[in-house]
Parts: sequence; structure tokens; C-alpha cells
Amino acid sequence: MADAVRGLQGDRAVEFAEPNWIYQHGATLNDTYYTNGSLWGMYGDAFSPANTYGSQAAEAWQAGNTGQGSVYVGVIDEGIMRTHPELTVNVFVHPTETLNGIDDDGNGYVDDINGWDFDGNNNTTYDGSQDDHATHVAGTIGAVGGNGAGVAGGNWQVTMIPAKFLGRRGGTTANAIKAVDYLTDLKTRHNLHIVASNNSWGGGGFSQGLLDAINRGSNANILFIAAAGNGGSDGVGDNNDTTASYPSNYQCTANGSYDCVIAVAAITSTGAKSGFSNYGATTVDLGAPGSAIYSTLPGKGNVATYGSYSGTSMATPHVTGGAALYAASHLLAGAAEIKNAILGSAAPTASLAGKTVTGGRLNVSGF
Repeated sequence: MADAVRGLQGDRAVEFAEPNWIYQHGATLNDTYYTNGSLWGMYGDAFSPANTYGSQAAEAWQAGNTGQGSVYVGVIDEGIMRTHPELTVNVFVHPTETLNGIDDDGNGYVDDINGWDFDGNNNTTYDGSQDDHATHVAGTIGAVGGNGAGVAGGNWQVTMIPAKFLGRRGGTTANAIKAVDYLTDLKTRHNLHIVASNNSWGGGGFSQGLLDAINRGSNANILFIAAAGNGGSDGVGDNNDTTASYPSNYQCTANGSYDCVIAVAAITSTGAKSGFSNYGATTVDLGAPGSAIYSTLPGKGNVATYGSYSGTSMATPHVTGGAALYAASHLLAGAAEIKNAILGSAAPTASLAGKTVTGGRLNVSGF
């Protein structure tokens, strides 16, 4: 190139010669909690603020991948505060339902405009400030970024489907099954590009019915991304290899080609396994940021706000966000490819060596 420039500069007919540079979209990282050093789970190595143990989402954003609204993920949890200014544009609106008292698409749920509340058996997928957990999870997956306020999710554009089954007293297996099948039906009958469900919940024992539902989702190319569990009141965590923690210990096998479940442990901003986090050399796939994670919250009087939570519940949506981010730049990728990309790119982490399948943590820099 330098020789070509010099040659052209010697031509009297040429005023000047220079390279024809290639430019990339530059994401504007101006969200308050990002710039003040709080949103460490989204940080990368190459940009300031930096944190080696962040998900490296910032590097994917700088390369031009901030997500796609055509990529869908289900949030099986509590309800989501869809009026939160960081979430509202990224919350699901049913493409064939109208608010008319009729089950327009025949799925058994009347006016499921923004998803469904399986606990209350109604279409109100946000029931007030007690729905803080899922609102926090949703912000990590898909809070709008680059808007100069609040936080940024792993995807600045994505479509999140509220599938509420957790109420004030928790949620039942039967309603969890309905929530999983709801997403599978939306994908198979409406051809929505649903790539994963986020499952930041756990408890109880093995359920064949729930495993069957997860398998139906697997056959529809939907990943089931689940929290490994918070068994660590002793600061060590439980070993899921020896004491199963559901739903993260499920293995889906219906179509025989891949296991759709990704089990997620939590790490701190210094790369240590979070003291509360469960682990498992054969049952927990990788770690992700899960301690002191800032995200969206509903405040008193349903005022939109932000706050810091910790748990494998907070680590899981980093991975779900990673799945959506990969799908945004690989629109033809199936669930097995997305899972392989997530596990194959995991960054080796000393605290997770021998305690997770990959021995590493989430790294979406190449997505």
C-alpha cells in the first residue's frame, strides 16, 4: 500500500493519495453505571473502564454487535417492569394478538400481548415492585445501551418474552412446564427466532414433566440456560456433581444431538468463584459475573430505578445475553452451535478449574 501511495504521489495529475480506510461502527458507551465503574460484568480488557473478568461485552459492542430485535429470549421468572425506560422497547409484543378479549392465535391464552402470568393465570406480566428479580435479570440481558443513562444490557436490541411463573410464594412445577411450553409454541407456530430461555430459579427435586418440556424446547432449537444455585451459606457452595440442583442439572436428550441446558456458576470482579455459588466439574458448564451486579429495578411506587444484586441468578442472564448476542451476528445458527460458541470461547479461570466443565468464564468478545 505504501508503494502504491508513493507511486501515485509522483503523478502530476494526482493532488494527493491516501489509503481508503475501513471503518467500523463505534458503540457509544455513555451509560451512567457503565462509565462510573459499577457495571463490571459488561467490561472487557481493551476499553476503559476495564475488567479482565467481565463478560467482554464491551469489545463485542465496539466491533458493532449490540444485538438484534429479531432475536428473542424468554425470561421464565417473575414479571418484568416493561415500563422501565431501559426495557420498554425490548419487551415482547405478540405479533398476532390484540387486546380484544379473544384468544386470537388459539394458544389458550387470551390477550397475551406481552407474554403470560402462569402464576396468576392472566395477561398481567408485571404485578408491581415485588417483580424485582426478573426486572433485574431482564436488564442484564437487554437494557438499552448508549442512551446516556442507567445501565446497558449485553444486548442493546433484543426481544424479551415475559413468562411469569414465580409469584409471592414461589412457583410450581406445573406452571414452569407451561412457561417452557409457551415459548416452544411461540417458536414453532409463529416462527419467532427464540434462541434461549433464562432460568434464574431452582429448588425441589427431579421432574420428568419439566424435563419433557425442556426436551420439547430442545427439539425446537431453544437453549435452556439455568442458574447453578446458591448453596454456599458456608462460603464454599454445593457440588452439583454429588447433590443435584434443578433445573440446572437437567440434561435434555430428546433429539439425541445435543444437550440444550447450560448451567452457570457465579464469579466476582476479581475472578474468584462467588462464595455462594454452586459448582460441578461435570454438571456446571461455566462461570459468569454474579457478584455485585447492577441492573434495572422497580422502586417504590413503581418508579424505575437501579440496584446491585448477587447470585447465580445474576450470572445466568449474562450467558443468556451472550447467546442472543451470538445469534444476532449468526442469524442461521442453531442451538447446538450457539452453545458450542459459548463454551468454546470460555476464558480459562483459576477459580473454576476442576469446578466447571470448561474451567472458564463467559467471554463474548468474538461474538
